[in-house]
Amino acid sequence: MTVTFADIQAAQTRIAGQVDRTPVRHSRRLSQLTGAEVWVKYDNLHFTGSFKERGALNRLSQLTPDERRRGVVAASAGNHAQALAYHGGRLGIPVTIVMPEGTPFTKADGTRSHGATVVIKGADFTASTQEAHRLRDEHGFVFISAFDDAGIVAGQGVCAIEFLEDAPDLDALIIPIGGGGLIAGCAIAARAMKPDIRIFGVEAAMYPSFAARRRGEAPKCGGATIAEGIAIKAVGDIPFALADPLVEDVMVCEEADFEKAVAFYATLEKTVAEGAGAGGLAALLAYPDRFRGLKVGLVLCGGNIDARMLAVVLNREMVRERRLIVYRILGDDRPGMLSAMAAVIGGLGGNIIDVVHNRLALDVPAKGAEFDIMVETRDSAHADEIGQALKDQGYALRMG
Repeated sequence: MTVTFADIQAAQTRIAGQVDRTPVRHSRRLSQLTGAEVWVKYDNLHFTGSFKERGALNRLSQLTPDERRRGVVAASAGNHAQALAYHGGRLGIPVTIVMPEGTPFTKADGTRSHGATVVIKGADFTASTQEAHRLRDEHGFVFISAFDDAGIVAGQGVCAIEFLEDAPDLDALIIPIGGGGLIAGCAIAARAMKPDIRIFGVEAAMYPSFAARRRGEAPKCGGATIAEGIAIKAVGDIPFALADPLVEDVMVCEEADFEKAVAFYATLEKTVAEGAGAGGLAALLAYPDRFRGLKVGLVLCGGNIDARMLAVVLNREMVRERRLIVYRILGDDRPGMLSAMAAVIGGLGGNIIDVVHNRLALDVPAKGAEFDIMVETRDSAHADEIGQALKDQGYALRMG
């Protein structure tokens, strides 16, 4: 099965006026940080929070009257689900979604809010897909893959048309890969519009299915990744066949890369990205030498992250930058001990966030106590300054 640039242009016409055209902006902060000239397409600003709307609406619009009446079923970790649910509701098409156990609440709740029936079944996307196929066979639903479908691929390719219309001088696009629908559609459209543009993919290290298939290897996939939107054990057959000849390289990123990218989008760009949505920036941060001096386009393809997880990621990044640090101090358990340590920390501008006393550890003297003092600092140098001041006052400490 093939998808052509004409198919993508037809999809653009088909969905026009029903899906937001998301903005493209040059990022001075990310450009300074990475050494590339960075443009970002903010697909997190779609009504349902991700790029999936284009493909979902294009595919739903191609259903026959009988198929619309019967309804559709899909397996999704959340973004495809919300897109199908929203546009299915608009078009009067019944939608059933099977989600893996552990799907973020924000994605499950968002899907239900658009009127879809949500079934939580399966330890991972593969198991959820099996359940969706069972429901298809039992109820006569039309199964709509999140990525392994020509109509989906064609719809996702509209993203690249918009991107290059708004930023025609781009040298490269970096696109996250889960099942492959987005990179396949975008690669076809981008190379048709600008034959010399370079296309790069990015996968989570826990789910490197596209990269492994390129090497002719069975992918080793599994684990709880923050990039659950691209946690796919097997890239789709249709997207892989379409994208493989057009993609220059697929970069694999670790969890810390995704966390940094989510944090930098929040702190530098003042926008919310989910782990998978931040994949392009994760690759740029992990492999800066490959893109230095190039005009690079990043598709921020989703922003549906739980508030709790976003808070965890932001705090973990503060720990990495040593702007949040724990000083563990062994001292006497006597009045005034804590206030004396606090005076040293506060005198240097440290902000004490939390204090934990441990009097029961057996390696602590019975008349002593272990103090874990969590402190907010300006930066790593400030953290060292406070630590040295505590040592100068005679406190034995370990910095976490």
